[in-house]
Amino acid sequence: MFRTLLALILLVSPALAAEWTYTDGAGKTVTLPEPPNRIIAHINAAAALIPLGIKPIGVFLDGPPSVDRAMEDLDLTGVAIVGRGWYELDAEAVLALDPDLIITEYWPREGFYGGAVGDVAITGQIESIAPIVGPAQGKSILTMLDDFAALATSLGADPDAPAVLADRAAFDAALARFKSTVAAHPGLTVMAASPGSGGLSVAAPSEFAELSDFAAWGLDLVVPTTDPDSSYQTLSWENANLYPADIILLDDRWGSRTAETLAAQPLAERLPAVAAGQVGDWPAGWIRSYRVYAEQLDELTDLIERSDAGLVD
Repeated sequence: MFRTLLALILLVSPALAAEWTYTDGAGKTVTLPEPPNRIIAHINAAAALIPLGIKPIGVFLDGPPSVDRAMEDLDLTGVAIVGRGWYELDAEAVLALDPDLIITEYWPREGFYGGAVGDVAITGQIESIAPIVGPAQGKSILTMLDDFAALATSLGADPDAPAVLADRAAFDAALARFKSTVAAHPGLTVMAASPGSGGLSVAAPSEFAELSDFAAWGLDLVVPTTDPDSSYQTLSWENANLYPADIILLDDRWGSRTAETLAAQPLAERLPAVAAGQVGDWPAGWIRSYRVYAEQLDELTDLIERSDAGLVD
C-alpha cells in the first residue's frame, strides 16, 4: 500500500509544481515550468539578490573584480565568474553551469540589457541556453530595489527575513539623518562629476537614479547644460569652475581612479571644493541594496556635516 501511494505521489508531483511567470522591465514575459533556482546574474543584479536570500551560481562583471564596486562585501563563495567586462561573456562557461535563468537589468534609454549580454550577437547566443530578464533601470534606486525585491520573492526569498528587515531599518535611519543634515545646511551646492585628462564631466542629476534620489530628498545639485546625446556636460579644465560648488562628488564606480585623476590635474585646485578638501564619492550606478544605500548615505551625510556651505555664492 505504501509503495503504491509513494508511486502516485511521484507521478503527481510534477503536475503540482507551480509554473513561474515574470514580466521584466523590457515588457518581456518569461514563463518556466517551475521557479528557477540555477541563476546567472549580472553583478549589479547579484548585489540586489544576494542580500535578499537569492544566491546565483554564476555572475558576469563590468570590469576587473578588483575595481568593480558592486562586488564589495558580497559573499560569492562557490559562485563562478563567467564574464569580466562588457561584451565579454564565456558562453561555454554559461552552458556548463546549465542555468535556468539569466538576470541582469534592462536599460530603457538604450533599449538593451546591461552588461555582457547587451550585445545582440551575445544575447542571441545566451538566450539559446536560458532566457534573459531584468528589472528596468529607472529614476530612483528605491524603485529598482522594490523591483528586485518582488523578483526575489517570486524566486522564493522571504521579504520579512530578519536580515532584510534590519537592512531596511538601517536605510530608514540613514535617510532620516541625511534629510535632517541637508535641511541644516541651507545654501550648500553639490556637483557630481567625473574628471578626465581632458576636462571635467558634470553629471545631470536627472540621468542618474541615486542623484535623482538625493535631489528629491533636498540636496541642491548642480544641473548642467548637457552635451548632445549625453548625460554630462564636459568642461575643459580651464573652464571647470563654470558651476561653482561647495562639494564635488566623484564617480567612484571604478574605485579611486577618478580621485587619482583629479589629484594629478594642477588646474583642479582652482575649484573651491577641491581647494577646501570638500570632495567625496558619488556611488554612480552600483547601489543595489538597502544596506549599501544606508552606508553611502551615511558617508555623504558625514561629508555634508563637516563642509563649509559658504565656499561659493
